[in-house]
Amino acid sequence: MLHQLSLCGSKIATQPTLFASVVSGGNNAGHCSFAGNSSVRDVRLKFMKQASGSKLNNEHVVFSETMDRAKHGTTNAYRGRPQEGVLEEESSKVIESRPSWKIFPGQAFPLGVSEVDSGINFAIFSQHATAVTLCLVLPERGNIDALDGGLIEMVLDPDLNKTGDIWHICIEDLPRSNVLYGYRIDGPQDWGKGHRFDSSIVLVDPYAKLVEGRRYFGDISMKLSKFLGTYDFDSLPFDWGENYKLPNISEKDLVIYEMNVRAFTIDESSGLDSNIRGSYLGVIEKIPHLLELGINAVELLPVFEFDELEFQRRPNPRCHMINTWGYSTINFFAPMSRYASAGGGSVNASREFKQMVKALHSTGIEVILDVVYNHTNEADDANPYTTSFRGIDNKVYYMLDENGQLLNFSGCGNTLNCNHPVVMELILDSLRHWVTEYHVNGFRFDLASVLCRGSDGSPLNAPPLIRAIAKDAVLSRCKIIAEPWDCGGLYLVGSFPNWDRWAEWNGKYRDDVRKFIKGDSDVKGSFATRVAGSSDLYRVNKRRPYHSINFVIAHDGFTLRDLVSYNFKHNEANGEGGNDGSNDNFSWNCGFEGETDDASIRALRSRQMKNFHLALMISQGTPMMLMGDEYGHTRNGNNNSYGHDTAINNFLWDQLDARKSDHFRFFSKVIKYRHAHEVFSHESFLSKNDITWHEDNWNNQDSKFLAFTLHDKSGGDIYLAFNAHDYFVKVLIPTPPKKRKWFRVVDTNFGSPDDFVLDGVPSIGNTYNIAPYSSILLEAKF
Repeated sequence: MLHQLSLCGSKIATQPTLFASVVSGGNNAGHCSFAGNSSVRDVRLKFMKQASGSKLNNEHVVFSETMDRAKHGTTNAYRGRPQEGVLEEESSKVIESRPSWKIFPGQAFPLGVSEVDSGINFAIFSQHATAVTLCLVLPERGNIDALDGGLIEMVLDPDLNKTGDIWHICIEDLPRSNVLYGYRIDGPQDWGKGHRFDSSIVLVDPYAKLVEGRRYFGDISMKLSKFLGTYDFDSLPFDWGENYKLPNISEKDLVIYEMNVRAFTIDESSGLDSNIRGSYLGVIEKIPHLLELGINAVELLPVFEFDELEFQRRPNPRCHMINTWGYSTINFFAPMSRYASAGGGSVNASREFKQMVKALHSTGIEVILDVVYNHTNEADDANPYTTSFRGIDNKVYYMLDENGQLLNFSGCGNTLNCNHPVVMELILDSLRHWVTEYHVNGFRFDLASVLCRGSDGSPLNAPPLIRAIAKDAVLSRCKIIAEPWDCGGLYLVGSFPNWDRWAEWNGKYRDDVRKFIKGDSDVKGSFATRVAGSSDLYRVNKRRPYHSINFVIAHDGFTLRDLVSYNFKHNEANGEGGNDGSNDNFSWNCGFEGETDDASIRALRSRQMKNFHLALMISQGTPMMLMGDEYGHTRNGNNNSYGHDTAINNFLWDQLDARKSDHFRFFSKVIKYRHAHEVFSHESFLSKNDITWHEDNWNNQDSKFLAFTLHDKSGGDIYLAFNAHDYFVKVLIPTPPKKRKWFRVVDTNFGSPDDFVLDGVPSIGNTYNIAPYSSILLEAKF
């Protein structure tokens, strides 16, 4: 990413050990009157509804409770600091109502909302809060889209509703679903000590399992929509099926396809019904494409709830943009609700996400989630967007300097305090939730070096969170992948703390392969090291070649087609004056900047894309490719396209159809060829018996040619040669294994279908004339 106690009479008999050590000695620590038969209070509520009938999405709707015990007034934590005045109050009238509910003090665990014997329990952590109010919305069924209904405020009494640092309440007779909830939280008004309390804001529960906001992605009419938690105890458990089986593909055998749920099918060219385009269900419809391509794992760009219209809440240079990548998390447990079909909301989003996972698993495709635990959507102190953590306990959830100011190692204004015990447990609980509830197979951690920093931002040699993830029993079956750098300069490629489990996005692989294929000097040795599994980085302790996630292209940066079409980024449409996005792309436009009709340049670009793809798929390690590269998608040179909900990012199915017989065919054939030949996916690092380098010119900085043979135990050796010179290279072909002959399978200089011939072209002589900027693959056959 470029731009994150003892409880009596309850169902939960014990508390997690974490909180035993981190909760402060509150008034009710160890108190046993919280669940079953504790005092019941009849609560009289006074409602203030908007006289105009306006909706919560468009303004604050404030209600008060007649309990006086712990009532607090609205205060503002900013005191002259930048505020979030994006919404205006309207005149309101008071409407009397006296619903009689049984209210219990509740229980501290589990955090979030839970159904207990005595009703619906709410529990939230805040170490520094002085007052907490639970806010409820009881909308009419069918009108949840507009968040209609009165906001009921229930002020929690710290003498009855607090255990340690956890505030809680249990309500009997509350509906088991279709209720929206949030919290107002007040506390110290000391900015210099890191506090950012503002009780005028209704906050999302960090442990909310579902989040509601606007129903339709990018709905500008609802751009100031609020977000609230919700729950569903009415729906039956999801039916995974009697014959359901969780795929468990070895890491060495994975071929990962990085993709965006919405962008994959939102374009009309997908041919899908408008109600499911851009949704989890849309992905299901296109599984046949994934199977035809040959990948066996999808890595989904963020699918946690985020606000795609966050840039449009105030005037700024990016207020024309829509966040389509999703690296701006509001909540770590809730699936993105606007990826539900037909504006179905959070409950449907949860069910349809499971349908998607089940469908992918049924075809042998694993699901890896790109997760953002390095920062949240709440931005910085200059332009805060408080929705949850900042207003609940800023000092706990975020890294701060000695003056109480936010540290920014994410490049997004804030940095999650990942190794604080409370935040660490939140992250672990989130990960476990996605594994147990949604059956995902693994996670890729965005800017994972942030997770290796202490509360003051300093790097840790043995980060508790990283170790806990590696050792956690629930997560033991998961793939765990680090993006081993952050925006504070903590570059850990090859040295990420790993406990022999963590894999890494290998940024050095990307850079060295790009340099060699485009014809840079003095990188042949580095290229050889990368395709052989990067043993210089990962041959430590019990690490394996597959701990290197090899990639040439990822979501941020150039697409593959743009990598061979542009020397420079073209990010003017992003509104940041071209200052965003990486300047170090190691790209080559093949002689002309951007699109061209020149046949020779187009042919060269086609060869280069095939060269990159072949190098990726024959390399030891785990390959990853980007959605759209299988047909040559272009973003017109934009290498940081996070804010464009357009064809810049969208998969264009008509272009796939146009290139199905040539470009796509080659990409698919090469992927499937990798699956069929184990010499490309060794469990251990290559020995001298596994590979022969046909090279005696390692020290020649001007040499841009590399050839080698991968040896197969059964004799089916594979010879590969890459020529990055701008002239032909006539190479001596080694003698094939006994009783076998060389057959040409790949020559990227040829057009389709001659560029890939599965059965191979016979009559390969002792020499082969390899064209400029091209590569070949020969297989020894009988």
